[in-house]
Formats: sequence, C-alpha cells, structure tokens
Amino acid sequence: MRARMALVESNIEFDIYEISLRSKPREMLLISPKGTVPVLRLGKLVLDESLEIMKWAYENSNNHSLSMMPKDTLIVDELISLNDGQFKESLDCYKYYERFPEKSKLEHREHCCLFIDILEQRLEKMPFLMGDKRTIVDISIFPFIRQFVGIDQDWFGKSKYTRVRKWLATLIDSELYKKIMEKPTFG
Repeated sequence: MRARMALVESNIEFDIYEISLRSKPREMLLISPKGTVPVLRLGKLVLDESLEIMKWAYENSNNHSLSMMPKDTLIVDELISLNDGQFKESLDCYKYYERFPEKSKLEHREHCCLFIDILEQRLEKMPFLMGDKRTIVDISIFPFIRQFVGIDQDWFGKSKYTRVRKWLATLIDSELYKKIMEKPTFG
C-alpha cells in the first residue's frame, strides 16, 4: 500500500500484478528470489522493499509540486524505524495474539500503544507527523496504523487517541488513498 501510494503521488506510471503468495509466479521469483511483495523492476534495477520503492519514487517524482522528504532526516529515520521495527513486531503479536501466548491480546495492544502515544504527541500541534503537509513519514506509517485500528475499531474509536483518529481519517479520506484502493483492471 505505501509503495503504491508513493508511486501514484509521484506521478510515476507502473503496472500492477496480483500475486498469490501461496503460488508465486516463476517470473516474480526470477526478478526477486526473496519472493516478497512489493517488487518494482526498473530495467536491471529491482527494488523489493516498500520503503526502498517509496524513497526511489519520491526522488524520481514527476510531480514537481511534491516535497515529501522533510528536512529533519533524523526524526524521519527514527519514526520510520520505530514503525517498521518495534511497532510492526508488536502489531503482528497483537493481530495474531494466539500465536504469541506469552502475553494476552490486551498486553500486545498496550505494547503497540507505546508507538501510538508517540504519534499522538507529534500530532498535538500539527495535522501531519512532520508538519502541515503529508510526507513520506505519514505514508510510511499510515498502512500499519490502519491495520492496528482494524483489529478493534470499537476500542480505538473510544480511546484517548483523538489526534491519531483525525490523522488517520484525513489519510483515508484523501484522493491518494481512494486512488490506490481502486481495483486494477487486467487484460
């Protein structure tokens, strides 16, 4: 989702192929033996990490009004690293709590909330995580927060996270999100 958002926002044309991860096509494995999605092939260059694809898209954007890379790269790297590391790990434990019985579902959620607290604080004085405009940080983190909320929407709707709810609603209501959620037509 986040790679697609970056490519669309950057006005970079690309083809989408639906992949069944249970029966990965041989062509895909030849391009990227890792066998994960997303994969972006650019001639001989192959990018098979969503964050790599995002950075490439924003650096090679055809959208000249786009300024997705905030100046404070230390905070950018820290937030994205927390999201892609600790939060993603905690999210998987919360989502599949039966596979991780050393903690209850509630304890797994509480661990996720350590990161949600950071986001709530960042959104105290600004509508997006790095300021007044959506950046790579928002796009990087958004899909995972959306997953988190989807596990227990009722709880999240009543939680103390009013700013994160507003931020999430803004991103879900965006034209960018609506555009990437359209099912691609094939053939």
